[in-house]
Amino acid sequence: MIDLYYWPTPNGWKISIALEEMGLEYETHLVNIGKGEQFAPEFLKISPNNRMPAIVDSDGPDGAPISIFESGAILQYLARKTGRFCGRTERERIAVDQWLMWQMGGVGPMAGQAHHFIHYAPQMDPPQDVPYARDRYRAEVGRLYGVLDRQLAGQPFVAGEEYSIADMAIWPWAHLWKRQEQDIADKRHFADWVERVGARPAVQKGRALYAELRNPGPTSKESQTILFKR
Repeated sequence: MIDLYYWPTPNGWKISIALEEMGLEYETHLVNIGKGEQFAPEFLKISPNNRMPAIVDSDGPDGAPISIFESGAILQYLARKTGRFCGRTERERIAVDQWLMWQMGGVGPMAGQAHHFIHYAPQMDPPQDVPYARDRYRAEVGRLYGVLDRQLAGQPFVAGEEYSIADMAIWPWAHLWKRQEQDIADKRHFADWVERVGARPAVQKGRALYAELRNPGPTSKESQTILFKR
């Protein structure tokens, strides 16, 4: 049994999707980031960077429990544990790893900043309407999706012919392209991939985990302080 510490965000979906794809049993522990539960001492023992998701695997290496934070590290661990979705040859593994790192260093941070400056900053008290920041991150997300579109030309998945943890990492952010104010009319391969991955039953189930708790709308002043000023 794996304990999943989770909230319905793109980074949380990476792991709920992976657990569903890999058929692993898990128990969900909600970490309400809008209420500051990520700063609880009990959670910090598992995730010292006060970010979710995190997992605790009671059947870790050598049968001993292990806790893991950082979504990319969790995906790599689960893929190695099950021997699935991480490539079957060294070349395939390198391809998967480099696109996973591309998501961790590019798509996630840039799309996250786009979300912040497009949707959250203007709602703050006082409002923080920063056109330069909106344009900067919106443009960088568009550039990254162009890279992805070219990568997907002639192959069904990000790292090649096989679906992998790289796809699981990128899709939760990429399928929110409308929220990032992207125009994908010229990114046919990207659009087809978003639809193809989104049609997978495990992706749908992982994305739906506690989806009713997700609030993409206005945040309270208390939540803004917790999320953006701590």
